[in-house]
Parts: sequence; structure tokens; C-alpha cells
Amino acid sequence: MAFHVSKSRRILCRLNSNMGFLGTINPSSWSTYFTHNHASWCKYLRYPASISCKQPTLFTPHRFKSVKPENQLDSMHNGNDAQVLNFPGGMVKFTPDLKFMSESLEERIHCYRVLDDFGQPISKDFVQIDEETAVKMYKDMVTLQIMDTIFYEAQRQGRISFYVTAIGEEAINIASAAALHMDDLVFPQYREAGVLLWRGFTLQEFANQCFGNKYDNGKGRQMPIHFGSNKHNYFTVASTVATQLPHAVGAAYALKMDGRDACTITYFGDGGTSTGDFHAALNFAAVMEAPVIFFCRNNGWAISTPVVDQFRSDGIVVRGQAYGVRSIRVDGNDALAVYRAVHVARKMAISECRPVLIEALTYRAGHHSTSDDSSKYRPVEEIEWWRVARDPVTRFRNWIEREGWWSAHAESELRNSIRKQVLHAIQNAEKVEKPTVREIFTDVYDVPPSNLSDQEISLRETIERHPQDYPPDFPIS
Repeated sequence: MAFHVSKSRRILCRLNSNMGFLGTINPSSWSTYFTHNHASWCKYLRYPASISCKQPTLFTPHRFKSVKPENQLDSMHNGNDAQVLNFPGGMVKFTPDLKFMSESLEERIHCYRVLDDFGQPISKDFVQIDEETAVKMYKDMVTLQIMDTIFYEAQRQGRISFYVTAIGEEAINIASAAALHMDDLVFPQYREAGVLLWRGFTLQEFANQCFGNKYDNGKGRQMPIHFGSNKHNYFTVASTVATQLPHAVGAAYALKMDGRDACTITYFGDGGTSTGDFHAALNFAAVMEAPVIFFCRNNGWAISTPVVDQFRSDGIVVRGQAYGVRSIRVDGNDALAVYRAVHVARKMAISECRPVLIEALTYRAGHHSTSDDSSKYRPVEEIEWWRVARDPVTRFRNWIEREGWWSAHAESELRNSIRKQVLHAIQNAEKVEKPTVREIFTDVYDVPPSNLSDQEISLRETIERHPQDYPPDFPIS
């Protein structure tokens, strides 16, 4: 026992000397610190929102609220509290009634919206956005829609190998991005190209990545649509589902420790909530009180698996409460609703040091990817109804036209211009040579190990022996 105490003391001392924010923790008296400062902690327990994320903390008062021995003893000797258990986490009342919690609520959680299906506000209670922001939002939604259409066609023509569209989810992409700040870190899934578009990633950069040429940030190592940009605080897309969620929580906690006025946001689909990483990330974020926004695009389908075959809960929003995460359900096809939800969630996350879960109800109006034919597992009539009747782009256009900020002439000019720009970007990207063979083996090790060098030699020999299997202009050097 003495050995473990001594070892723990040395570890704390080392942490204390190496990490500045641990300077207040004394290994010999840290438990006494919480006891003697009980009064100052209590005001935060009553008003948790007053804790500033700009003041990094390792331990939070919430975790020690009901585990103090004196509190336990007071509860035992106080006859008035005989029907209350002071259990770690808070007071629990006893009851003589044997009652199981229902597996579901009597009524489904309501869905927040601002605009109806025709672009008419149903309430005046929403964040007012100016004309410049609204017009940019609409232009980027149209750009994303056109870019998706043309790149999808390019894949069908055999010019790129793979593509994923965001058709039907343009409002989620652009409106959420508009409500964030550039310092906020984005951990995407693979259907959030619009977030990167909003942040300034150019059409040429999108094309370079999809064609994997030498100007691609990833140097041609990733599949198409696996975008990433350090400049835009947009972490590179990974094909593995939901693995970005724990990363986003860890990064958010780092922002909190550094006292940064920023948060992280991570996007995922309803299918991602069926992974262990989703549950681990929510619990991790709640316990560590990390400023992270979990944004779930519940579009009804995890490739060909409908939500009714994934879970029996009322969607995703109810899961937040189970983990102690503040949550809201919004209309994902309503740009103003998405904008306000993310705008407010960001303020909560940073000022109150808390995670927030947003479930956006939407519909994937396109195929899951170019490798999918969604007409095989869902009615074509259903797809067309969502594509036309609940199109988020049309709905937002109706609103800005009512505001006097848009016209039919501006619409025609924009669509013609964007189409030309996308086609031009594709033509340019096709002409640029691919990264050299050498780039396959760089950027991981400072000094490549021998086995990696052997692999490079083997690859070069293979290319020399079978030149017919490679393009004549393949860059070997």
C-alpha cells in the first residue's frame, strides 16, 4: 500500500511540474482543498453556467457534490431526509411504488423549426441574420447542389472513382457552418463538404482532391471526397464510421484547458449512433464537460438500413439526456432553424463548458454514394417527394425573395456561373499530373524504417516490369 501511495504522489508531482493548469493541486492536501473551499464551490453548484470555460480545471465540483463524508453523515442523522438517499451524483428520493420507466415517451420530442415548407416564418423568435450572410448562405447552398450534381456525373463518366452527395442536406451543411466561427474545429463524417465550402475551400481544391492530383492536400492518398484542410480547421474525412466523435471530444477538452474561446463540432449520421464510439464520446464529453457540439444528420437511412431497424428510441435526441447532455431536435431542411440551433449551442458549449447534441431531421434525397442504388430499398416516389416538396434550397430561396434580397435574374446568373466554374475546375484538375510514387512513403516517419524503404523499392521494380499496367505519364520520380 505504501508503495502505491508513494508512486501516486510521484506521478502527481510530475504532472504538477509539467502541466501548468495542475498547479493548484497539492498531492498532500488536494482533498483538503475541496473541503476548505466548499463555500466557493457551492455557488457554482447552484449556478453551473457561471463556470467559465476560459478557466481550465481538471476536476469539477459536480463530481464531488454528494460524496463528502460529512454530507453522508448529515443525511443519516437528519430524520427529515429519511426518504432520501444522498448518493454520488445527487439526492435520490425513495418511493413505495413499484414503477418501471416506460420504454418511450407518450409523445415524440418536438422538432424546432422557423420556416414552414414554403419558406414562411412561423414565428419571429429566431436569430436575425443580415442580408449579406443570408445571400452567402443561399449562394453556397446552390453551389453545393450544383457541385454535387456535376461531380456525380463525372464519376458516372469514369473520370473519378467515387463520390458522395449532400442532396437534400444542403441546409445542414451551410447553415451550421455559418453559425460557427473559424476558430472552431470541425470533425466531419463525409457528407459535410458544404461546411468546408463555407469556410473558403475553393472549387478547384475540391476538384484537385477528387482527382487526387499533385495539388491535393492529401497528395492523392485518400479516396475522393475525403477532404481535409488545416488552414480551414477541417479535419480530414475518414471512411470509418463515427471514429471522429471521440477525437472531437478530446480536442474540445484541449480547447477548454487552453482557455480558448472556441468549441469543436462533429457531424455524423443516424447510422453512426449505432457504434460504440458514439456512446463513448457522449459519456466522455459529459463527464469531462467538454465544449463540443454533436451534430447528428438523421436522414432516415444508414445506407440501406432504415432507422426502424437500428433502434427503438425516439430518434437520437433522447440519448443525450441519458448521458447528461443538453439536446435539441431541429428541422434539418430549415436553414434558419439549423442556424439558430447551432448559434445557441455554440454559446452554451463555450460559456457553460458543456457538450450539446443536435439531432437534425432530414432526408438523404440522393443515393448513399456512387456505389449505391437507393431505389432498390426505398420507393422512388418517396425520394422524389422529399427532393421536391421539402427541398431546403427552395425553401430558403422563398424566404430571401420575400425579404427582397433575391430575384429570378440573380438565380439564373448564379446557376450559370457556378456550373461553368465547376466544369472549369474539373478540366483543370484532370490535366494536372499525379503525385510521385515517392509521396506514398513520406509524411509519416522522419527517417523511414527499412521495411518501408524495401516496399518502395519493390513498387518501383514492379512498375518497371509491368509498364503496360500504368499510364504512360505516371510520375515515377
